[in-house]
Amino acid sequence: MLKTRIIPCLDVADGRVVKGVNFVGLRDAGDPVESAKAYDAAGADELCFLDIMATEENRGTMFDVVRRTAEQCYIPLTVGGGVRTKEDVRALLLAGADKVSFNSAAVANPDVIAQAADQFGSQCIVCAIDAKTVSPGKWEIFTHGGRRETGIDAVEFAKTVVAKGAGEILLTSMDRDGTKAGFNLPLTRAISDAVNVPVIASGGVGNLDHLVDGVTKGGASAVLAASIFHFGDYTIAQAKAYMQAAGIPMRLT
Repeated sequence: MLKTRIIPCLDVADGRVVKGVNFVGLRDAGDPVESAKAYDAAGADELCFLDIMATEENRGTMFDVVRRTAEQCYIPLTVGGGVRTKEDVRALLLAGADKVSFNSAAVANPDVIAQAADQFGSQCIVCAIDAKTVSPGKWEIFTHGGRRETGIDAVEFAKTVVAKGAGEILLTSMDRDGTKAGFNLPLTRAISDAVNVPVIASGGVGNLDHLVDGVTKGGASAVLAASIFHFGDYTIAQAKAYMQAAGIPMRLT
């Protein structure tokens, strides 16, 4: 049986790891390369780097940080933020990323997923979906760090990008981001049920029960968290042991 993955997320702005609430009010959480090394040593299954201002500032992502991290860490690294073309994917893979995440560019043109997957394989193409609840049981995609509404239904879009070749969905509930109130489980379950690729649940983890719920109730294949790990509330080892005790297969070595 496939093991569930724990993925610390490093949101990077101006060369530093930051964390906010509902995508705003950012506070400093350290140096990205040093943070990545610490998570590697702590037993994280993967890492996710998101250059959260790249699209808003209309620039490419942080190749130097990716390169330095890849040189010192041995767990899979997903990189997103400012990724627009298959050429960006190539550059990030060459810099040391294992997977590359599209967000705003895929919303603008889902065919960019197909172009990248055709060239590099679905296994390294992730589509990040940032969704807000707009009515009960309905979620809309927002782009540009959550500042731009699209009118696009999140569940239908997930189906579209998977059909185009996305090998994984990174699903963030903007309503829950940084709130520590737990994942948006109805949203997570709706997306997980709609697609046949792994879904990474993101947005809202405040305790270890939330991680368990993301898998058992939300149907996620992996759980992503930031605040509870960055600021020392829990360790990766504590999270894995707790999830294993709850009956979820984890990689413990």
